[in-house]
Amino acid sequence: MGGRAQPDRKQLPLVLLRLLCLLPTGLPVRSLDFTRGTDNITVRQGDTAILRCYVEDRSSKVAWLNRSGIIFAGQDKWSLDPRVELEKRTPLEYSLRIQKVDVYDEGSYTCSVQTQHHPRTSQVYLIVQVPPKISNISSDVTVNEGSNVTLVCMANGRPEPVITWRHLTPTGREFEGEEEYLEILGITREQSGKYECKAANEVSSADVKQVRVTVNYPPTITESKSNEAATGRQALLKCEASAVPTPDFEWYRDDTRINSANGLEIKSMGSQSLLMVANVTEEHYGNYTCVAANKLGVTNASLYLYRPGTGRVDNGSVSLAVPLWLLAVSLLCLLSKC
Repeated sequence: MGGRAQPDRKQLPLVLLRLLCLLPTGLPVRSLDFTRGTDNITVRQGDTAILRCYVEDRSSKVAWLNRSGIIFAGQDKWSLDPRVELEKRTPLEYSLRIQKVDVYDEGSYTCSVQTQHHPRTSQVYLIVQVPPKISNISSDVTVNEGSNVTLVCMANGRPEPVITWRHLTPTGREFEGEEEYLEILGITREQSGKYECKAANEVSSADVKQVRVTVNYPPTITESKSNEAATGRQALLKCEASAVPTPDFEWYRDDTRINSANGLEIKSMGSQSLLMVANVTEEHYGNYTCVAANKLGVTNASLYLYRPGTGRVDNGSVSLAVPLWLLAVSLLCLLSKC
């Protein structure tokens, strides 16, 4: 709090005594409500603090001061801080009101009264609480499966906020401990998703922020559906793969790559690819290979288009018999978008 030029702190008791002596003389104070020690007053940042002080005689000489110097001497305001005022709802009250309290207002305040023999004082310690506020949190991050990940969440507040982490999706797991840093060693694809940092203290509701962790991993075929169809009818072969980034697909008949032409059409949407045959002929029956690839790897599955009544019930399986050169060429072609 700003104000007039203040005396040296070592001289404050003597200066205050002289100051009180200069105030208007009145009857001696019979008794004062200053028998207790230092009282604590807790106020939230931005609120108004009222530091109470009472006397039993209107002629008492009273002053307020803090660690920086004199605030009020009688009715004379020494502080230049516009937030500070006297509150006198009764003739015997000499309270100090501080509006829009901030952390720099925290500390000890003294109400000093001149009695018949010597000054008697009452001390109030103002404690300023600050709601929790997350000041820094990791940005969204993308890593490869198996990597180590460290998430950071820092917060301010008084009292010091307690920081907790929770994996929102898909597990909903809460992490034990109170840590600014969350370390995930050898992260898996199941550990991808949103992570929530919560900073809490008893001042107000918690501050919450989120960070998204994306885990890249190579494709895995999750479904490969064979089909039967009579000649002259329409047929559909379906292939799905799980991967991050989203996989690219190619289709092969034996060692020959299939393009959308001559009655065949390939439709790939996200993690799913369809091979559609508009009009089945004898030449369309047989084994097909679905290849899924991203920058981390390539995989494949065999599917069959067969005649009705042949008794085949195979819904497709991962094929290990596909030549390695074909997988390598497929991966190179998919990555280069050939």
